[in-house]
Amino acid sequence: MLNALSKLFPFILWLPRVNGSTLLSDLMAGLTGAIVVLPQGIAYALIAGLPAQYGLYTAIVVPVLASFFGSSKHMITGPAAAISIVVMGVVSNVVSPGTPEFISSVFTLTLMVGLIQLALGMARMGGLVNFISHTVVIGFTSGAALLIATSQLPHVIGVHSGRNQGFVDSWAALLDKLPETNYWSLLIALTAITASLISKRISSKLPAMFIGMLAAMLVAWLVDAGDKGVSFVGAVPAGLPELTVPNLSFGLISDLFPGAFALAILGLVEAVSIARAISLKSGQRIVGNQEFIGQGLANTVGSFCASFASSGSFTRSGVNFDAGAKTPVAALFASVFVLLILLFLPEMTAYLPLPAMGGAVLLIAWNLIDYHHIKTILRFNRSETIVLLTTFIATLFVQLEFAIYLGVILSIIGYLKRTSKPRVIAVAPRSLEASTDLRNVERFHLTQCPAIRFLRIDGSLFFGAVDNILDEIEKFRTSAPECTHLALCCSGVNFIDLSGAQMLLDLKRRLQEQGGRLSLVQLKNTAFDELVSSGVAGMLETDSFYQTPDDLLAALIDSEFKSMQCTGCAIRIFKQCPKDRG
Repeated sequence: MLNALSKLFPFILWLPRVNGSTLLSDLMAGLTGAIVVLPQGIAYALIAGLPAQYGLYTAIVVPVLASFFGSSKHMITGPAAAISIVVMGVVSNVVSPGTPEFISSVFTLTLMVGLIQLALGMARMGGLVNFISHTVVIGFTSGAALLIATSQLPHVIGVHSGRNQGFVDSWAALLDKLPETNYWSLLIALTAITASLISKRISSKLPAMFIGMLAAMLVAWLVDAGDKGVSFVGAVPAGLPELTVPNLSFGLISDLFPGAFALAILGLVEAVSIARAISLKSGQRIVGNQEFIGQGLANTVGSFCASFASSGSFTRSGVNFDAGAKTPVAALFASVFVLLILLFLPEMTAYLPLPAMGGAVLLIAWNLIDYHHIKTILRFNRSETIVLLTTFIATLFVQLEFAIYLGVILSIIGYLKRTSKPRVIAVAPRSLEASTDLRNVERFHLTQCPAIRFLRIDGSLFFGAVDNILDEIEKFRTSAPECTHLALCCSGVNFIDLSGAQMLLDLKRRLQEQGGRLSLVQLKNTAFDELVSSGVAGMLETDSFYQTPDDLLAALIDSEFKSMQCTGCAIRIFKQCPKDRG
């Protein structure tokens, strides 16, 4: 009963362990998290094309639901950079930014994202995230980082630019307006960047972005930036966020669905990846399906509470863990602190210069790019390089949701290409001390028996791989016409579908017609069961299957080979070979 309830309400497992000590630790972690999310929430709302307050609204409801209904004790969900730029990209393709319809459409998108994630979690499809390779995520986030930086540069230099422009048009407009740069805005942006970097260098535990904002606000006050044309974020409305009703018109849902599905998958990939990364430090076990449910529920309910689509935040999750959080109650405390700020200090953002936010977002964009893995991919892996560059370029020049789909499709194509060409390797004994140790003939320069040839198949036998395997086997048979017995070592074969089973049957028949035989060695029980279910095992006959190479060699040499091919053979590479050299 408890196990069933824990799947619906996972917090019942850890809630009894909450005590005075954990509450104190969670309180301090929550305060730290609130300080960190204040500038980030505002920044991500601006990236998503929304007024600043929606970033704070999203930091209130979403983190609590995701933490209480997810499986990670430390991951913090809320506004995220890559997710925010996709929200902007998806909705702006349907509704013009800056309009009331845009905001309501964002809530519709958020609801769709949440329902998709919730459905995937309920269907226990946690393994779905594995279909998006890490290379796709790196390529997409790198492109998104460049888009984010491009969107904020006008704020940094203090000029106005048109909304919803493409990447090239945005840079063309930016260069055209470069002579109009407001150097006071540039000074404030550089102050925010410099102060953030210095505080981060002093200690990684300091709220670097918050300190950068304070430094920029101080400079803006000292130079009287308002009179010098510098724009400010403005005060956010005081009080609780109002309940919102997403626009559920069929036309809007139809237009948003491709982007919603891509955004749902991207959000899950980020959340699960972050939860697993934090779990390596905490030693906690992460349940992928439960994270799906937590993320889905958070976005679904959040869409009615003025929140936009969210995912896990690596920065805030890391801060939460480093600050000593013990339970998900830390996320609740952080939300309460943000709510208190909205209730009693809403005018604080009125003194926040827009160039300071722009500078902070530039740092966020810089940190989104995984330079280490990009260098590794470009240097060592050609196929992954193609996926990386294609996803990166597509992110810049096509709709963001389709860039994600394109990267996923390329990854799947690359996977299918690799699995459709399993390696077929000639193997021969390298050692006979305990048992016949078969190794790669070319790598270890081994001698092969003229009559019995062993080929190892490193890959599964399925419809996509059949032709390639047959081609490789035919090459070996052509190079060794004296071979009368072909033994396939199947230790690397994980499954055999109907096409693979039929291939084995056809190969056996062809060999018999030419006076030869086929044997399968080291076949896994699961693969053998698949041959049995297809009816092919019976057609291959029981003497076609052997547990080890030694079992096969003992059966062959003690019967037909001893009196035929072994006579006069001077190679004798198997320990089962007759001692008499004839």
